[in-house]
Amino acid sequence: MKKCFKINNTVLVIAALLMGLGACSQGSEKSSVAKETLKKVKVGTTSLRNIDQKMDFTGSVEPFELNFISPSSPVRITKIFVEVGDRVKKGQLLVQMDLSQYEQAHTQLENLRVEFTRQDTLYRSGSISLQQLDQIRTQLDIAETQFQNLKENTQLRSPLSGLVIGRFYENGEMYSMSPVAGKPGVLSVAQINPAKVKVHVPETYFPEVKEGMPIQLKLDVYPDTTFTGVVHIKYPTVDAATRTFTVETKFPNNRELIRPGMFGRITIVFASQSRVVVPDMAVQRQQGTNEKFVFVLENGKVQRKTVKTGFRVGDQFEVLEGLSANQKVVVAGLGGLLEGTPVEVVE
Repeated sequence: MKKCFKINNTVLVIAALLMGLGACSQGSEKSSVAKETLKKVKVGTTSLRNIDQKMDFTGSVEPFELNFISPSSPVRITKIFVEVGDRVKKGQLLVQMDLSQYEQAHTQLENLRVEFTRQDTLYRSGSISLQQLDQIRTQLDIAETQFQNLKENTQLRSPLSGLVIGRFYENGEMYSMSPVAGKPGVLSVAQINPAKVKVHVPETYFPEVKEGMPIQLKLDVYPDTTFTGVVHIKYPTVDAATRTFTVETKFPNNRELIRPGMFGRITIVFASQSRVVVPDMAVQRQQGTNEKFVFVLENGKVQRKTVKTGFRVGDQFEVLEGLSANQKVVVAGLGGLLEGTPVEVVE
């Protein structure tokens, strides 16, 4: 009887030990399972970096100078010596207008010169007064001025070297002095070397834009070519409606690849600024919106942070809002992450 009791006690002790071992095993297994269910991620670190502040603007190429060739009074066109596309030099005769008024003025001028010479002789001999001589001198001066004006408006010459880009009348037509049906002149002549592009820059950059600062131009027709120029003129006022100011840019155009009317993109590089940068793999875009976000690691869990990015520099994005330097951000293992998800960082 006593022997049987001892055996039962031994069985109970063994059973208790086995139950304890089983509980420990289950706790260990639960801990192992919990550890295995943590989301494994890789992280990067935000940092500070000097970033060139670039701005892109669009505009159309314009002639550096544009002149409309026309007389100062209505007169018939005798002959136009050039066509659209012709190259012309400064001072070259472009249009001959009707000579009738010019010839009349020339005859009148010659007659007054003869009369002045005669009156001057009489004055020297004391036959007329100085007042009479001055009257004829005044008439002569007026006639000479009128003659020179007619001469300039009878033979129309180019005020610059460039290209003829418009011809609005034909030989024998009457120039009307009014821009009827899009005819601002007999001809238009443009200087295309250098070329010019006007852009409108936000007022924020007004203090930073300086005349002579380098800029770049890309044209859709030459996608693989970058043209280098400078800021030529910075307008001194800001448009109150658009909060922008106008900048005229100038580009050398020796090969004349840049032509008026072409669409261009101007890049202006302002001073470098210290900015927070984040690895590009960390930046995600919310589907259906333009919102961008990253997951920041804090105390073993991830927090979703909305960010505003700027320029892309290599494999990093400039961050304008939403992050500070030295923050840990998830760069791999992003699938399935939500706000507050616990994670395990792996190398």
